[in-house]
Amino acid sequence: MITMNSHSNDIDYSNGYMEPEEEWEREGLLDPAWEKQQKKTFTAWCNSHLRKAGTAIENIEEDFRNGLKLMLLLEVISGETLPKPDRGKMRFHKIANVNKALDFIASKGVKLVSIGAEEIVDGNLKMTLGMIWTIILRFAIQDISVEEMTAKEGLLLWCQRKTAPYKNVNVQNFHLSFKDGLAFCALIHRHRPDLIDYHKLSKDNPLQNLNTAFDVAEKYLDIPRMLDPEDLINTPKPDERAIMTYVSCYYHAFQGAQQAETAANRICKVLKVNQENERLMEEYERLASDLLEWIRRTLPWLQSRQADNSLSGVQKRLEEYRTYRRKHKPPRVEQKAKLETNFNTLQTKLRLSNRPAYMPTEGKMVSDISNAWKGLEQSEKSFEDWLLSEMMRLERLEHLAQKFKAKADTHEDWTRGKEEMLQSSDFRQCKLNDLKALKKKHEAFESDLAAHQDRVEQIAAIAHELNTLEYHDSTSVNIRCQRICDQWDRLGNLTQKRRTDLDDAEKILEKIDILHLEFAKRAAPFNNWLDGTREDLVDMFIVHTVEEIQGLIDAHGQFKATLSDADKEYNSIIGLVKDVESTVQKYQIPGGLQNPYTTLTSTDLSKKWSEVKLLVPQRDTTLQAELRKQQNNEMLRRQFAEKANQVGPWIERQMDAVTAIGMGMHGSLEDQLNQLNQYEQNVFAYKPHIEELEKIHQAVQEGMIFENRYTHYTMETLRVGWEQLLTSINRNVNEVENQILTRDSKGITQEQLNEFRASFNHFDKNRTGRLAPEEFKSCLVSIGYSIGKDRQGEIDFQRILAVVDPNSTGYVHFDAFLDFMTRESTDTDTAEQVIDSFRILAGDKPYILSDELRRELPPDQAEYCIQRMAPYKGVNAVPGALDYMSFSTALYGESDL
Repeated sequence: MITMNSHSNDIDYSNGYMEPEEEWEREGLLDPAWEKQQKKTFTAWCNSHLRKAGTAIENIEEDFRNGLKLMLLLEVISGETLPKPDRGKMRFHKIANVNKALDFIASKGVKLVSIGAEEIVDGNLKMTLGMIWTIILRFAIQDISVEEMTAKEGLLLWCQRKTAPYKNVNVQNFHLSFKDGLAFCALIHRHRPDLIDYHKLSKDNPLQNLNTAFDVAEKYLDIPRMLDPEDLINTPKPDERAIMTYVSCYYHAFQGAQQAETAANRICKVLKVNQENERLMEEYERLASDLLEWIRRTLPWLQSRQADNSLSGVQKRLEEYRTYRRKHKPPRVEQKAKLETNFNTLQTKLRLSNRPAYMPTEGKMVSDISNAWKGLEQSEKSFEDWLLSEMMRLERLEHLAQKFKAKADTHEDWTRGKEEMLQSSDFRQCKLNDLKALKKKHEAFESDLAAHQDRVEQIAAIAHELNTLEYHDSTSVNIRCQRICDQWDRLGNLTQKRRTDLDDAEKILEKIDILHLEFAKRAAPFNNWLDGTREDLVDMFIVHTVEEIQGLIDAHGQFKATLSDADKEYNSIIGLVKDVESTVQKYQIPGGLQNPYTTLTSTDLSKKWSEVKLLVPQRDTTLQAELRKQQNNEMLRRQFAEKANQVGPWIERQMDAVTAIGMGMHGSLEDQLNQLNQYEQNVFAYKPHIEELEKIHQAVQEGMIFENRYTHYTMETLRVGWEQLLTSINRNVNEVENQILTRDSKGITQEQLNEFRASFNHFDKNRTGRLAPEEFKSCLVSIGYSIGKDRQGEIDFQRILAVVDPNSTGYVHFDAFLDFMTRESTDTDTAEQVIDSFRILAGDKPYILSDELRRELPPDQAEYCIQRMAPYKGVNAVPGALDYMSFSTALYGESDL
């Protein structure tokens, strides 16, 4: 604000600005050189405005005396209409017109004291210059404002900022700083580098610098010459008013560029946010596609149930599965956690930048990935169960196959030569005694044959079971079984035929040898018992517990208790042989030592009996070895259970602690983040316990241990718990980081955040990290949010619910709750602000050109806009016109790659 001092003829600046020349002017000592510079500058300044009305002045103290051009000047620079001037030429007419001009100046808040119309009408140069300076200050300089400074300080700061990068320019004032002309050239080059080659200018040639600046400003910027280069150079201290007037013209000439720079900065900020968001979207899509593709490739392998039907083949597949769990899956667990973290970070950034939530492409939602991951884990579980059951089945098959072979070998050894014997006609040449002997022998054979019926049925039953269980070599088993059954049928037919033949000869053969017959009858069952006992003593067995092997040991002990009875039977049978020998020796019966009723001899029975007595302690050794194995398995069960019963509760405690931190129950967000990081370090430090448990588990599986009554934990549940713990830590770290990001960007205090968290937790009774709609409504009411109970209140609440739960999941998570509670207090960019910024760059046109974008924006962001802006289809469109309005709206519309 400018006023006239009531005690002098000079101008007083009530804003506190007083320069030395004004002190001189106060004393009537205004430097003539300054007066000359002011007169030329003010005249040029007035003419730069009067030319708009088609007129000009030549002599500033003469041409304003009648007040007409003075009123016209004020109308041009203010855009307002002054009262109609008096057209008379008398002195009082002129005074009236000048007073009208002075009254208009006073109406704009400028107090003129001791300056009257008479001085202007009389052509007082000092007063006229003071009046024009007042007009310049009010209409050209006063409105200049930079960082809330005064007009002069703001204009000086503007010059300093614009010329700061230039060599040999140091603007400190409006007199000496502009003498060499480089400051004027720097201002022009900063805004229009195409007009001046600043690097060719020299501080040692001020006259050329000044002429260059004044010529370029007049020709290209429509700023008339208001200063004389020689006067500036030759005056020790140029007039500050003259230079300020001229520099203010530069400010107004470049004011549009200043607005464009501000607009460009806003657009760059918005585009940078969009580019970063798109990068995160692309990374999410890439990670999601890669993870889903890996799951898609892995599932057929886990779902395959094809094997070569051999124990070694299944063991190989089990080892492949262990390798998969140890090496291939852990990186994917980390990838899944990173994917969820990136998705949450992206959604937070979109909310903070006032963008809509990101919707991944179809099939790549977080829920889709979770469902695919759940399907993978289910396939893993069923695959491992199938491998173990297949191992049990194949082990059973191998045992049955060996048992089939052992029984088949024994049976074939017994049948060897039997068909030839049954087809023999030897009885036809026998004497009566021999014939009777043959008959008895055949009876013994029939008894023996009947005794072997059970073995044949066992062989057939084993073969049938092998077929049912799909034994891989069932073809050869079937062939051998069929061969045995066919031979058995033939033996039965031949036996029946021979019996008929012997019956026909019974009338001739009557004498029988009682002793031989008794031996044959008793030796055959005993011999079968010996054969069965030998088979039992060498029979293979499969047990899985100490109780099962102890049962076999007890059964073996019971068997050993019967050996004394068997020994009596053996001695009794051998006694029959001794009786035969003594009778033959006594009566010298030719061939009497040959037993016609059986091929068994006492030697055979003695040999087999000796073998049985040797096999008994061997069986003891085998059973004891198996007992030790089962005891070792029991030890493995206890080792696994002991470790699992430590690891399982530890994981559960860590999970509870992480959940509690995630509920905001442990200090500030930074404290929570530090605690979560510490828990993550503890979890990784605890990993050797998991690895130790895996080693024990592998030993358990290799020991074919399929159940453990000492613990309810399985390796699978511990693996899943471990992975869930890692995922929970990563998810909570991400949520806390997003809350920090929200807190800092929204400007809320830790106390506010604690209040929000406490309110949320109060209604989150089950500690799930989410609220149902009614719980959310109660939470809002508890912190002072007004929600009426009428229909309008319900409408308002549904509107809020649509904001915090846009996907209609039926729940409100804490991040959405926090974002809702803070978003209205944050100043965010809007589509309307971006449109206004583009309109400035386009010079108020409804469209913008590629060249304008490339001139105002950085190269990468300019090309970003050009590639995405649609052609402008409106009225007066020119070739290459781009629609910045639809582009700006799209920036805040549906995110789409």
